[in-house]
Amino acid sequence: MSKLHFTTKHANAATVKREWYIVDGTNQTVGRIAAQIAAVLRGKNKTYYTPHVDCGDYIIIVNADKVTFTGNKLEDKNYINFSGYPGGKKEETAGNLLKRRPEMIMEKAVKGMLPKNKLGRKMIKKLFVYAGDQHPHSAQQPKELKF
Repeated sequence: MSKLHFTTKHANAATVKREWYIVDGTNQTVGRIAAQIAAVLRGKNKTYYTPHVDCGDYIIIVNADKVTFTGNKLEDKNYINFSGYPGGKKEETAGNLLKRRPEMIMEKAVKGMLPKNKLGRKMIKKLFVYAGDQHPHSAQQPKELKF
């Protein structure tokens, strides 16, 4: 056998090492921070990243009520919710949603950047978003993640 024959190592559920990270959303642009968080949730920051395995880490976002939008997105961007029934379409601007439920803005932004399959639905469960600076995950001793 040739000495240049190498095998590729694939991650599986037993070999994945998960960590907890905390991200501060103060004065961060929504789309830019969501793209970086989605990459960490997928595990693309790890050397053993495997596309068909959930290699990602847990992410806690604090101060989600202090995120920013560029341009006129606070007034122009609409979030649409449809119940499936006639007349069940509801629209809300980003400014109103940021006041009412700031966690939902970050959840929707990150979820849109994850795969649209079973694996993506599993990855989004590792995201925890809080409007204030307090969170109940202090037992996991999360590391601070700077973007």
